Amino acid sequence: MLIIPAVDIKEGHCVRLLQGRRDSETVFSDDPSAMAEKWESEGAQMLHVVDLDGAFEQGPQNVEFIERIVNKVHIPIELGGGIRTMETISMYLDLGVSRVIVGTEAIRNPGLIEEACRLYPGKIVVGIDARDGMVAVDGWTKTSEREAMAVAKGFEGWGLAAIVFTDIQKDGMESGPSIEQTKALAEAVTTPIIASGGVSHIDDIKALLPLKEVGVEGVIIGRALYSGSINLKKALAFVGR
Repeated sequence: MLIIPAVDIKEGHCVRLLQGRRDSETVFSDDPSAMAEKWESEGAQMLHVVDLDGAFEQGPQNVEFIERIVNKVHIPIELGGGIRTMETISMYLDLGVSRVIVGTEAIRNPGLIEEACRLYPGKIVVGIDARDGMVAVDGWTKTSEREAMAVAKGFEGWGLAAIVFTDIQKDGMESGPSIEQTKALAEAVTTPIIASGGVSHIDDIKALLPLKEVGVEGVIIGRALYSGSINLKKALAFVGR
């Protein structure tokens, strides 16, 4: 199972939010590219980068900082936050990002995902962020009336690289991942699932490992790495990476 460090960018800083709330940030570095290099040097095989300002403002806001990361590391980068158009998808892929994550727009305009998968096979990821099982949009500021599982099933057979599934109530809280919700989603679709939210200790990774058999290919870890409650090298050794 992939252990994927998160690098969240807000106003040029590397930060973590609690449950995605804009007013709950903790700044961990003034140089996101330095953090990206740190995780690569410790053995990460992929990075999860998010333009938080982009998610809130509904369009790219931290392109220069993302470009620095792309130029400084040699491992694949999946990028999300404010990706709403084919032009933005193309721009980031041309920049060197390995795959792009579309969240809100995937829910509102699935036709964009269908076209993007056709043009960029293996490069498109859908982000499904849920609050009490219902999909949240617009930087998690609004909760829709659509169930996360139904949304995921709607993309079956389109050739997505993965679905990133985040339980918002767990995100940044270091309270443990949503094992049952993640398992149910993975069993319901054939698209690989990446779990996100709540991982705080090695035991949480241990709890997720059996889900590899049902299609959970990786887990994104943010605050726990930055706070030191999880050591990346030890986590990678634990999963045999």
